Formats: sequence, structure tokens, C-alpha cells
Amino acid sequence: MDINDLEVVDLDEKDGALVIIDQTKLPGVTEYLHLHTQKEIWDAIKKLQVRGAPAIGVAAGFGIYLAACDICEGLHAKNMADKNEAYDEFASDFFNASDYLNSSRPTAVNLSWALKRMGKVVSDHKGEAPASILPHLKEESYAIKAEDQATNKAIGEHALSLLKPHMGLLTHCNAGLLATTKYGTATAAMYLGHERGYGFRIYCDETRPLLQGARLTAWELSRVGMDVTLLCDNMANSLMKSGKIDAVFTGCDRVAANGDSANKIGTSYVALAAKRHGIPFYICAPSSTIDFDMPDGDAIVIEQRDPDEVTEAWYKNRMAPENIKVYNPAFDVTPASDITAIITENGIAREPFTESLKELCCR
Repeated sequence: MDINDLEVVDLDEKDGALVIIDQTKLPGVTEYLHLHTQKEIWDAIKKLQVRGAPAIGVAAGFGIYLAACDICEGLHAKNMADKNEAYDEFASDFFNASDYLNSSRPTAVNLSWALKRMGKVVSDHKGEAPASILPHLKEESYAIKAEDQATNKAIGEHALSLLKPHMGLLTHCNAGLLATTKYGTATAAMYLGHERGYGFRIYCDETRPLLQGARLTAWELSRVGMDVTLLCDNMANSLMKSGKIDAVFTGCDRVAANGDSANKIGTSYVALAAKRHGIPFYICAPSSTIDFDMPDGDAIVIEQRDPDEVTEAWYKNRMAPENIKVYNPAFDVTPASDITAIITENGIAREPFTESLKELCCR
């Protein structure tokens, strides 16, 4: 199977299902899940069966569309004669379903962004028959996916302009094809460079405790023939000191107005090490991940996850004492002062980010 042909997130209209790759089973098994209910979709997002801010946004768009279809079916069974009454009940149930999906993960802004975007469709068609709103919701959900693919390619082109052939590039976690619907964000320049013969040397942090760098990034990049080396998280500083790293690229789940960026736990350590060694550290961020309502990173809600992910989830036998207390935040915040540039689909933002990000996003 060509990895470029993978559909990470898709809609099966005939089956009425959100279709995803179960990323918790990679790299050993490539299994597609067909999710029909809101509970199944909520669980898939929470359990990281679908993950990565852009992919979560696409999944949310398709998921809330499916919820709207179910709501319409229920209203049809009631045979409501009053169109306004039907709309009011439809809208109420729709926004309740949206709030439910939005509660699955708090840090990735693309989740709420996509749901708000779909909600605007419902609000813009206030008073119309619910069945007539469904085609507009479906169109919007597919538009979110198409825009993600175009956005990622644009990020890749901007990032590639900063690079030269045969450079050594380090990435943390998975902001690749599996976290989006094509190219990835942090890996977009790697994919485009590979297509154009740049011959990059790629280094992937293992990214504990969920091992997305080992299980996902190393897998997807090696599958297309890139030169990939895997390392444990605490080896990055040593690798940088050896002179093998020319630039660091990571994705992010939310960027505050001042440029502070939340990404998978451990990212801030990588940024500190890169700064110590004079290596540029780049955040690759679709404009949909920039939250101008959040002044700085202190306001970003950091998801706390199950202790089992640290103590036993990825091991044949439990690797920690029973009943030991566990600190397991999913993300940390890299301060803007440690970020060389933030690469969006609209261009490259540099300090002061409060000005440059607004300028790019207003284009």
C-alpha cells in the first residue's frame, strides 16, 4: 500500500460513517474503523484513534454532519408541520451534539474551530427546513478537508524555502500525514523535499509516553523511502551537539496571540536545546490553530491523560510500581521567545508574533 494513498479521515456517505485509521494500532496493523454514533466518534478522538489537530478538525466536521443527519431522521419521524419549530429543535440538538464532541479533547483548537464553522452553517440557514440544511453541512465538511490538504502543501512550500538539500531535520511527535489529511504540517517540507530529491536526513524523537514519533512518524516517513533515524527524547540535545541537526520542525495544537505554542509534551525541551545550539526551531501551524482570543500560553488548557499511558500501556509488563502517582500532561507550551518562526499557509511569521501573525491571517 502506498502511504500517499492513505485516507486518514474520510466520510462514507453510503454507510453513514466517519472512516478513520486506528492510529493506536500502528505500525503493526493498518485498520480502518467505521464510526456511526457520536459516542464512537467522541471515544475515537479521546483515545487518539484519530489524532493531530488538523485531522481532528476534519473528523469533527464529518462527525457533526453525521449527527445532523441523525437529528433530521428523528425529526422526520415526528412529522413536524411547523418549519420554524422543526428548525429550533434541530438547531438545539445540533449544538448539543457539537458541545459533546468538543468536550473530547480541550487543547487542540481545530476541534472547536471546525465545530464552530459547521455551526455557522446552521445559524446562517435559520428558519429553514432541517433537511434542506444537510447539503450545506456536507459541503462545508468536505471543504474543511480540501482546505486542510491545500494548507499543508502551502506550509510545506514556505518551509522548504528555508532549507537546502541534504540537511538534517529533527521533528517531535507526529505532525505528519497521519495527523492531517495529506503531507502533514511539520513534515510537509520533508515530503515535498523527498519528491524533489533533496535527500534530507530526518531524525524522529520517540516522543514518550505515547510514542507517536516512533510508532507513527518513523513509520510513515520510512514507508516512502526517506532517510529516517529514531531516537529517544533525551538524546536530542546530544544529537544537536554533534552537528547533525540543521533545523527543527514541529506541529502544534494551539498558538496563542503572542506566539506561545502548545504541542506534544517534550516540545519545549527540544526548543530549549535548539536555542542553546543555535539551531532554528520552527512551528508549522495552519492559521486555524492560531487562537487570537488567547493572549498567551498561560491561558491554554493542558489536557491531563490516563496514568496508564506512562506505567503500562505500551509495555508487555507493567513498568512502574503499583499505585505510584503519575503526572501525565499531553502537551507543554513553548514560549514565543524560543521559536525562530511560525510557518503558516499564508507565509512565515517572526517576532513580534503579535503583529506578524495578525498580518498573515488577515491576508
